[in-house]
Amino acid sequence: MVDKENQQVSIHRQCDLLQIHRSGLYYKPVSVSEEELGMMTAIDKFHLKDPTLGTRRLPQMLKTLGYKISRGKARRLMRKMRIRTVYCRPRTTVTNPGKYKYPYLLNHLKIDKPNKAWAIDITFIPMRKGFMYMVAIIDLYSRYIVNWSISNSMEAQWVKHVVDQAITMYGKPKIINSDQGSQFTSDTYINLLKGHNIDISMDGKGRVLDNVFIERFWRTIKYDKIYLCPPTYGLELYTMAKDFIAYYNQERPHESLGYQSPINFYHAAA
Repeated sequence: MVDKENQQVSIHRQCDLLQIHRSGLYYKPVSVSEEELGMMTAIDKFHLKDPTLGTRRLPQMLKTLGYKISRGKARRLMRKMRIRTVYCRPRTTVTNPGKYKYPYLLNHLKIDKPNKAWAIDITFIPMRKGFMYMVAIIDLYSRYIVNWSISNSMEAQWVKHVVDQAITMYGKPKIINSDQGSQFTSDTYINLLKGHNIDISMDGKGRVLDNVFIERFWRTIKYDKIYLCPPTYGLELYTMAKDFIAYYNQERPHESLGYQSPINFYHAAA
């Protein structure tokens, strides 16, 4: 439906009118070898089942599938995929916090209305001939996905654009929680949230489950959609994600919401 040759209406405007993300038009999957892509897909599935698996046990699990992989390579692939092992560290020493390390604000917080707290995260998306990344923002009260996007890189400007769009569409939240990834500790992201007077919350290091609701959403979209029929191209992935998120937001009942859909729960309390 987008006419790239149209001289009167820009692609940016056409995408706005069609309510689609430009990322679905421009981005192509990152190219990797079939063997490495297979390893990354297997690592992603193992991590979704057991997030405590680290660089010692994951290579052993991969060897059962016929892959030869060292601990160092497993660590490199996990970093590329933004996978973080869940574990508790003994707090014997309190270090001086870095420039952009913020406390985790959701502990014991009663989230009793929409837009009180959002969570944002980036995940690895395997494809038939490569992989891409997806960012999503979820309202923690209603489990409603307020915005999302797909890219073949993880730039802070990309994350900023997604947050900007969400605020424009739904208003600003009280808190946004993220991990301590470089996109979320960048000047671009931090200054955006401070400019809107949004409280900044960050997971503890190595504590993936501090952002448990967005992690559950990643598991749902991957196992219920993407892994059943892996896409080949960026536009195909975008269409697949758009259809599933529309179903997730508008039709899929959630037990924790009294079997209501997220959109109904979000608007009923808004």
